[in-house]
Amino acid sequence: MPLTNGDLAATTKTPLAAGQELLDHTTAVDFLANEYKHQDGLDIQTLLDSKTHGGLTYNDFLVLPGYIGFPASDVALDTPVTKRISLKTPLLSSPMDTVTEHSMAIHMALLGGLGVIHHNCSAEDQAEMVRKVKRFENGFILDPVVLSPETTVGEAKQLKEKWGFGGFPVTENGTLRSKLIGMITTRDIQFHPDLNDPVTSVMSTDLVTAPSGTTLTEANAVLSKSKKGKLPIVDSDHNIVSLLSRSDLMKNLHYPLASKLPHSKQLICAAAIGTRPEDKQRLQTLADAGLDIVVLDSSQGNSIFQIEMIKFIKDNYPGLDVIGGNVVTVAQAANLIAAGVDGLRIGMGSGSACITQEVMAVGRPQAASVFNVSSFAARFGVPCIADGGIQNVGHIVKGLALGASTVMMGGLLAGTTESPGNYFVSHEGKLVKAYRGMGSIDAMEDKKAGSGAKGAIKSDAGKARYFSEGDRLLVAQGVSGSVLDRGSVTKFVPYLLAGLQHSLQDIGMKSLKALREGVLKGDVRFELRTVSAQAEGNVHGLHSFDKKLYS
Repeated sequence: MPLTNGDLAATTKTPLAAGQELLDHTTAVDFLANEYKHQDGLDIQTLLDSKTHGGLTYNDFLVLPGYIGFPASDVALDTPVTKRISLKTPLLSSPMDTVTEHSMAIHMALLGGLGVIHHNCSAEDQAEMVRKVKRFENGFILDPVVLSPETTVGEAKQLKEKWGFGGFPVTENGTLRSKLIGMITTRDIQFHPDLNDPVTSVMSTDLVTAPSGTTLTEANAVLSKSKKGKLPIVDSDHNIVSLLSRSDLMKNLHYPLASKLPHSKQLICAAAIGTRPEDKQRLQTLADAGLDIVVLDSSQGNSIFQIEMIKFIKDNYPGLDVIGGNVVTVAQAANLIAAGVDGLRIGMGSGSACITQEVMAVGRPQAASVFNVSSFAARFGVPCIADGGIQNVGHIVKGLALGASTVMMGGLLAGTTESPGNYFVSHEGKLVKAYRGMGSIDAMEDKKAGSGAKGAIKSDAGKARYFSEGDRLLVAQGVSGSVLDRGSVTKFVPYLLAGLQHSLQDIGMKSLKALREGVLKGDVRFELRTVSAQAEGNVHGLHSFDKKLYS
């Protein structure tokens, strides 16, 4: 009941607007459904009508909140990255030489996402990075590194430095499927004084083994009960046929979301290549190393070169998934889908270190690109990656709401411990890491791709991506700079995922699939943001503040 000057007026009901009848509060939901014919905000088609609103990007709109009926931890983030491969989380790292090499690819996969290894290096170096990813975590290791009795302690130490692990089986002739005679571990060789001694002088012979035919569950049980680091699997003649590692058991405990192949339990690995004739040989080298997904890296994917490469890969490597791009229009996408791509990258000129839109006057605002292309590609079952323009958790949410299955990040991950390069202190005294666009002059003039070979400067990824191999004068489509230290991805990526789960909770959606369906049905609504609204939505009115994103 209303209070008038502090006195209770039992018989007085004062409406907030003159001439309106006060309604029973218990009928509010029914009244809304019956009397309000239009929902709050805009549906996705109205929001992204370019004829009305122009081309929009992520900062130009907000997602309206829904109903919360579940905890954020219940939100499922699993999503497809290609027609055949799904991930537990929708985050990818970009194939840039200051973002993704084997360390980033390993940790992104462990955290449920995917790292795409760059190709601004020789084919051999790129294949070596693929092998490191594939060997990092296994179920049954079907091709373990095997030592012979003549292998020296010094050679075993070199193998440990090369592969990153120090447990090797020793067999009679140094090959798989020969008689197992012992195991070498890091502890056996770590302090051994004579590097020329054979490994047989220090190897362990008290072995725990399991017979061939043992299931992965049974083998894990044997290994967990033993105090050994490795479990050799042997046949009836005691010949080694595979290996199981205790460290992989620990990784399963610490990284339950890891992106792994169901049959081999190896981490999923993706790598980029160009669309030149010599990239076919690079692809063969990568396929031999165990590559799962190949990403065709081009700033403008709608070309005869990419279409022919897609068809070549589908004809010659049917077990390899192909992601094409980049595209920003449905016409571009249609040609690549017809050629047979298993996924698409969307974005042109929206990256933080990219100046294609400024220099070339070609491209499209990212929100408009993602919605239009992903809506079209979905009709053919082709998942899409929102590539570029991601600056925070909110942008990730918006990219996924617009129809992308995953988002790809470059600058956002470039400052992490796992990205290539060294930290240095900026002029302002802040810890930073170098970051550059692949269209920058620095990247296009980098000779690493050819490893100093004849014509090396013509074979780097920067020129190939921007069709500049034959140019006498290079035109930059990217810049070089630095980004602030963000710590390890093992902390930063979980922060992004937690933020994504809380955002979907606010929207009222329990999964990414539900989010996409809600957007298409018009249940998820949007609102345009004016310049003043954008200013209001950021920190304002404070004398000073500390913007700490996670702890």
